[in-house]
Amino acid sequence: MSVFRRNSVSVARAQELLAEGWELVDVRSPQEWKAGHVATARNIPLDRLARSLGQLPAGASIVTICHSGVRSAAAARTLRGLGRTAVTVRGGMIAWRRQAAS
Repeated sequence: MSVFRRNSVSVARAQELLAEGWELVDVRSPQEWKAGHVATARNIPLDRLARSLGQLPAGASIVTICHSGVRSAAAARTLRGLGRTAVTVRGGMIAWRRQAAS
């Protein structure tokens, strides 16, 4: 199993984690965020994530999301490197919207 697969979760699993109290961090740009986002998400663009860690509750486990899953995978990897528990939504907002439409 690749590192990406092991540290990524389906939309359904992400929703379960959020119900358990995990934080959802959308790492897209502010422009992408304004075009539509998950209501419970926080927008912390990937390029600001490491220096904005203080915006997240200490010790909180984090689910990251972006457009397709590439940037959020990098974000989750960064967060894990900083000692946080973090996973990414496989397929990003594309998958999230697809699930919402079905």
